[in-house]
Amino acid sequence: MVAADLLTRRPWTQADLARRLVRRGAPAEVADAVVADLTARGYLDDAAFARQWVESRSARGYGAARLRAELRARGVDSAVIDAAVGALAPDATLARALALARRRLPVIARGRPERVAKRLRDYLLRRGYAPGVVVHVVRQLTRIAVTADAVVR
Repeated sequence: MVAADLLTRRPWTQADLARRLVRRGAPAEVADAVVADLTARGYLDDAAFARQWVESRSARGYGAARLRAELRARGVDSAVIDAAVGALAPDATLARALALARRRLPVIARGRPERVAKRLRDYLLRRGYAPGVVVHVVRQLTRIAVTADAVVR
């Protein structure tokens, strides 16, 4: 009954649901049996959860490294994570990182000009973007910022 109630609220991974059932007082063996039964019946699917998680979180500006860490923390298997994150298109990742950095740049640029590139780099790395993508975006945007700043003066 508790598992069904939890499943009506939001999607769960197998590991998350097992932990929640134990936290609510179910013995670990019972929680594992319930999770196995729900998985066999098709109510729990870590692969579908991972695909949905990657799709929704990447649309909100998170990169592959962050998505991998979040799914790992939720107990999703590495092969499932690789498949879900592997579906991200590299061109789309670069475009998302660039759009995210453009939105964040005005806030970052309020500080000292010599620290803009470092702060933008750190921001994108925290969001989980690969170093190569971060370098490309930071070079492109700081060149634009420097050029725009020189035109204003």
